[in-house]
Amino acid sequence: MELLLVVTVPAMILAERGLPNLWLVLATLIGGAMSAGSAGSFNCYLDRDMDRKMNRTKDRPLVTGEISDRNALVFSWVLGVLSVGWLWITTNWLAAVLGAAAIFFYVVVYTMLLKRHSEQNIIWGGIAGCFPVLIGWAAVTGTLDWPAWVFFLIIFLWTPPHYWPLSMKYRDDYATAGVPMLGVVRGRITVGLQIILYTWATVASSLLLIPVAQMGWIYSLSAIAAGAYFIIETHRLYANAIRGQEGKPMRVFHGSISYLSIISIAIAVDALLPF
Repeated sequence: MELLLVVTVPAMILAERGLPNLWLVLATLIGGAMSAGSAGSFNCYLDRDMDRKMNRTKDRPLVTGEISDRNALVFSWVLGVLSVGWLWITTNWLAAVLGAAAIFFYVVVYTMLLKRHSEQNIIWGGIAGCFPVLIGWAAVTGTLDWPAWVFFLIIFLWTPPHYWPLSMKYRDDYATAGVPMLGVVRGRITVGLQIILYTWATVASSLLLIPVAQMGWIYSLSAIAAGAYFIIETHRLYANAIRGQEGKPMRVFHGSISYLSIISIAIAVDALLPF
């Protein structure tokens, strides 16, 4: 959820080409947090059977019985409806519709349709995590322009190399729960190669933002430097896989978080400064 909120503010600053109204930023973040919370709560409700089988999720409140299934479902619906209503009242109809679409995509498309049935689950299911950029942009402008879609593309391509290392680390957990994550159904070499390909595509798309959004040297240098770091880390993971070693997938996982954070901060700083 923190990552979703991190990318929302830079998108709003870029859309405004300056600092947006602070109340609008706060309202958008509140609405976005409620939307993400609703989607996450629905996910916990729908996946409670799998969560009982995985060490990583065995302490979630629906598994331990701290919260009843019924209360969790009611909470999910109420929070989701409130998030859409809040965004509609405090921002505009487009941001509210995008918030509803994000919940639908994460809950129905990812959790219900893809997660248990396709190794491509995180690729297309990851689209839900791209919506905060569009919501932030729409909250400021009431429209969706090309820079917003390029930022959307960056996060879309970034999601697999962010999440697949995690699936490599918790491969046994996902296998026990019967979740066909790529790290479960494919070998380390195949997963490592896919991570590399998506990382290169992510970095390339980040550079596309330079001409489309007329970004300056702060963003350009940051995108190149952070991208080079991200690429190097994924190649190290792949090299270890070729040698038959597990490597350090969590290093790539945490590195991907650093990469997106740097890119997001650079977008905001670049848009705020007059050079």
